[in-house]
Amino acid sequence: MWLRDSTAQIRPYLFLGEKDEKIKDLIAGLVKRQFFYICLDPYANAFNEGPTGACWEKDDPDQSPWVWERKFEIDSLCYPVQLAWLLWKNTGCTAQFDENFRKGVWKILDVFQTEQNHEEKSSYVFIRKGSYYSDTLSREGKGALVRPDIGLIWSGFRPSDDACTYGYLIPSNMFAVVVLGYLEEIAEKILRDESLRERAGKMKAQVQNAIEIYGRVKTEEFGTVYAYEVDGYGMVNLMDDANVPSLLSMSYLGYPADRETMENTRKMILSEGNPYYYKGKAASGIGSPHTPSGYIWPIALAMEGLTSNSREEKKRILDTLVSTTGGTGMIHEGFSADNPEKYTREWFSWANAMYGELFLDYLGYRLKV
Repeated sequence: MWLRDSTAQIRPYLFLGEKDEKIKDLIAGLVKRQFFYICLDPYANAFNEGPTGACWEKDDPDQSPWVWERKFEIDSLCYPVQLAWLLWKNTGCTAQFDENFRKGVWKILDVFQTEQNHEEKSSYVFIRKGSYYSDTLSREGKGALVRPDIGLIWSGFRPSDDACTYGYLIPSNMFAVVVLGYLEEIAEKILRDESLRERAGKMKAQVQNAIEIYGRVKTEEFGTVYAYEVDGYGMVNLMDDANVPSLLSMSYLGYPADRETMENTRKMILSEGNPYYYKGKAASGIGSPHTPSGYIWPIALAMEGLTSNSREEKKRILDTLVSTTGGTGMIHEGFSADNPEKYTREWFSWANAMYGELFLDYLGYRLKV
């Protein structure tokens, strides 16, 4: 179970949780399970149902038998907090805020603080032998070199599970800012923990300030935009990936972006200024280096609709999603922009959930955020 995917898959059901006790209990149970896992290993991104020793690969260093994969991704720690907060705000449920939640959020803050100085304070390494370069970390598992102590949080991997080119992944840091704000409120109103509230608030301010200083770049064509990745020394990666958190999703996540910079960024990433934006006979949209060149991801199409102010645009994207299933009637991971009968994954739960969320959004159903 991926911490990220399990949250995204269940998100549309929050609309039913307010009136259906079984669904509310199911979602609360998922949050409890997620925080049980975080307490076991806050650096892991995916877990087994029990300590079976099953895994994607026997990576170095060898992981716990509970852990399916130990790729450190900021977003994997953000999603369970987001789900806990959304469940509370949309259904009134507080059962998820148990002892493991208390322990888990402190572990999350510890990891985030450590990874703000990855070079000097972190012992985390990840080595997958004989794999693609995107499936392991450079420098003997230490990963992309970054400038330490500038306020940003280092991430080894993107939400695609691909290795970061530069270690400061801006969309994931944006997500961290939002989630740290959630923790402030949870600490104050639910947990009654002033030290947690203060620590989360201080880190939120640090990360947001660093994003606005180091994560913005001037371009000749689009003006000032947010970069996808930076290293703090001046190297930047101007692109966007389909997986969420993405630059496209910053308003969906609730990041308080500079409006002009956000609008400029949207123009860039929904154009060929983004190397992973593809145009074809069947559709146009954002893909990912995780799948073949020219493949568009329905997750990104759904996010394009969810972040649009135009109801007509939402309808157009819904129609595109329906017409690009390759005759299967199910949403895939990615499909060829020219031929939707060529696709990856017969059925991708996260993408189907995103289609469902966009459909509900078009009908006027929106979560309380």
